[in-house]
Amino acid sequence: MPSPCGPSTRPCESCPYRRDVPAGIWAQVEYDKPREYDADTADQPTGVFFCHQADVVSDTSRVCAGWSGCHESDELLALRLAVITGCMDPITFTAVVDYESPVPLFSPGREAANHGQAGIDKPGSEARHMISKITRTRTNLVWE
Repeated sequence: MPSPCGPSTRPCESCPYRRDVPAGIWAQVEYDKPREYDADTADQPTGVFFCHQADVVSDTSRVCAGWSGCHESDELLALRLAVITGCMDPITFTAVVDYESPVPLFSPGREAANHGQAGIDKPGSEARHMISKITRTRTNLVWE
């Protein structure tokens, strides 16, 4: 797998970490993830959180800008392991650690998770519109 790109200049319009994104556009499992990165470093997931706009194994994969801006990036186990194992270059690591979002984000991750999960059972019209846009871009995703 190629080394991922650093975060984009702003979190995408469907980023689960953005405060202005409608609730309920992602599956339950996607909203569980932000909460897991709030744990103490040793108890966090070992995988980097990638942007939902591209498949992880594609040439356009990148670290999620919302994830980079929400969590204390220098405390993320996934980032440390990515550099140690050679899956991420030091330039990308620094871009993630130094990232500052130009749009308001939930923090900590559990706030993003709680917001998103609140709309799963009955997504509003804005959420349904966003889901439609995502499914045109990411045909490999499944909503449960």
